[in-house]
Amino acid sequence: MSSPSAQPQTIETRLKACAEEVAQKLERLLSDDPRGAEQYRPPRLLAAMRHGVLNGGKRIRPFLMIETAKLLSYEHPGVLRAACALECVHSYSLIHDDLPAMDDDDLRRGKPTVHVAFDEATAILAGDSLLTIAFDIMADEKTHYKAEVRAELVRGLAQNAGIGGMAGGQCLDIASEGKSITEGEIRQLEQMKTGALLRFACEAGAMLAEASPKERAAVTRFGTIIGLAFQLADDLLDVTATSAQLGKTAGKDQKAEKATLVSLHGIEATRAELKTLIEEAESLLAPFGHRAATLAATARFIAERKS
Repeated sequence: MSSPSAQPQTIETRLKACAEEVAQKLERLLSDDPRGAEQYRPPRLLAAMRHGVLNGGKRIRPFLMIETAKLLSYEHPGVLRAACALECVHSYSLIHDDLPAMDDDDLRRGKPTVHVAFDEATAILAGDSLLTIAFDIMADEKTHYKAEVRAELVRGLAQNAGIGGMAGGQCLDIASEGKSITEGEIRQLEQMKTGALLRFACEAGAMLAEASPKERAAVTRFGTIIGLAFQLADDLLDVTATSAQLGKTAGKDQKAEKATLVSLHGIEATRAELKTLIEEAESLLAPFGHRAATLAATARFIAERKS
């Protein structure tokens, strides 16, 4: 008979444990001592960076990278470093998204956004610095012993974060405000703005593990589906949850007259699509057997989350 401590952890417990591990590592990476060719880390800028990246959050992207690598039998301290690099990029994007020139938000995860807590110029520089330190972390030999793997990680992160990925998706999103755009255009901008880094999280896990082409293709497709599911769930929450539940302003899409799949098809049809996506995600993971239980549970969590 197994003891209570031997019971399997819930996905929420595993996410929380990973988030704490990521936060601790980020604190060390964002300490006040300069590294390598750095000369000095200005305290105010560093404080703004830390405010933007150490303010809670589920750390879904790092979790996906770590769990994908684990699924592929690769566990190494460098995976956590790569996961932190990805979280730095994600956090930079949130700092910039919250600026008055973009979404003009005062709250992020229930706390003042960086430009409110500091000022707009410092927020811009904090985002810039998080983006650049991400590549410093990813390119370091501590992240992976093979230079070619590190180069692939850096290139993949750049392409998924830049003009053809997250930043490009944000540009398309801003341009779509108040306009009638097609379903295909909505899906394109959402796959770029939200989906790119989620997909990369899974593909990077395969890169780190030096997985076979077949394994890499399966987990990358899983990441694509997770990206779609995450955005659909986000769009649903925007119209069904309160600001208190979200820790940020609810109803932003409707206020900004942004076209979403929820506004196009309605709540019930969107929920039905979410269900189909999770079924496909589970089928992709089926060949990995019990080793994929955590990623399968993560897919369901993303689809059913309340904040």
